[in-house]
Amino acid sequence: MSEPQNHSLIDDAQGLVFGATMASFGILILTHLGFVTGQTAGAAVLISYATGWGFGPVFFVINLPFYWLGYKRMGLRFTIKTFVAVGILSVLTTVMPGWVSFAHLAPGMGAVLFGFISGAALMALFRHGASLGGIGIVALYLQDKTGFRAGYTQLIFDVCLFAVALMLREPVTVAWSFLGALVLNLVIAINHRKDRYIVT
Repeated sequence: MSEPQNHSLIDDAQGLVFGATMASFGILILTHLGFVTGQTAGAAVLISYATGWGFGPVFFVINLPFYWLGYKRMGLRFTIKTFVAVGILSVLTTVMPGWVSFAHLAPGMGAVLFGFISGAALMALFRHGASLGGIGIVALYLQDKTGFRAGYTQLIFDVCLFAVALMLREPVTVAWSFLGALVLNLVIAINHRKDRYIVT
């Protein structure tokens, strides 16, 4: 069996554009239904709901403090790719509502679609050496420094985020939101495994 080849510049560009575009579509579904989600995107969504500010600018600004940690933990290449992906998503989530609208989208189906689409988006970004920044970088940094599991940090953050969401949104909306977050995390947990998939 031949050795896997590194991604080319064109491969990476396609992966970043695909991932950021699909993530933007996922956010469009999320905000159309008034849902929330976890991690940094979830924090940006809640701030957007509470203030009326656009998700794109809020998400872009929230991520700014995390790039230094990303550089220290993952290197310059990862940080640049993540910055580009976050920038694309921030722009697309601002303009996409003018391009795409929904006549009807049932909450349950919307939650599942959000999870599938966003999971695929993040998988593409991960496999091309990027992310959407934020709390995931902090979690990895804390794991390196203290040994505290990154997954636990992310879980604690998300629990706090959904607790705040219960104060701003209807409980049924938060419940549907949880379903979307669950589907998203299952997509990543099942598919993003180095013991099964080798991509460089």
